[in-house]
Amino acid sequence: MNYFSYYYLSNYSYIIFVLPFVILSLIASARVNSSFKKYSSVFSQRGLTGSQAAFEILRYYGITDVKIERVSGNLTDHFDPKSNVIRLSERVYDSSSVAAIGVACHEAGHAAQYAQSYVPIKIRNFIFPVASLGSKLGFPLAILGFFLGFEPLALAGVVFFGFAVFFQFATLPVEFNASRRALAVIDETGILDVDERIGAKKVLTAAAMTYVAALAVSLGNLIRLIFIVNRRRK
Repeated sequence: MNYFSYYYLSNYSYIIFVLPFVILSLIASARVNSSFKKYSSVFSQRGLTGSQAAFEILRYYGITDVKIERVSGNLTDHFDPKSNVIRLSERVYDSSSVAAIGVACHEAGHAAQYAQSYVPIKIRNFIFPVASLGSKLGFPLAILGFFLGFEPLALAGVVFFGFAVFFQFATLPVEFNASRRALAVIDETGILDVDERIGAKKVLTAAAMTYVAALAVSLGNLIRLIFIVNRRRK
């Protein structure tokens, strides 16, 4: 197959298998920003900041060895299991908004997962090295094997990229569970009242949908890759 045939095949397969999910991903990202912006202006009556709310989650689970730090950036919040630190962005750390509290409690939920040896997060961490390699090398190996007509190399690329897709699939239960933990403790400890909790849930649900959309994009790319490689075999 010559370059022009590949170019045509690659582009139309992208439109069919990937582009719809890219649009879905953009919509999901827009919803996160919209939800966070909306509920950033709704403040908790109790007045806890994001960092204080995260501390409440940690205390509920009896976790005493996790630090909470401020980090620069927008929506750069994350839990670092290596350093045992919850890092909250400036808009979350000091804010008492419903959005900030929801995000902070979600990250504390991740800390609770590690403290309780949550199985899905162990699986995700186990496959991370090969998944990281697959996300970088999968597509190049498959396309190189395609052009060289060397099927084992092309198939190796598909398998490597498949591990990257599986990693994203394994991420979904981790993210949804962290949000469930956060909302459950919010209810039990009264961090937010009933109406405020609804806002926090909307923010966390919108954020979770970005992971679903990212998985869909990766899955579409995997199907596209299989399609291109399979066409070379015919």
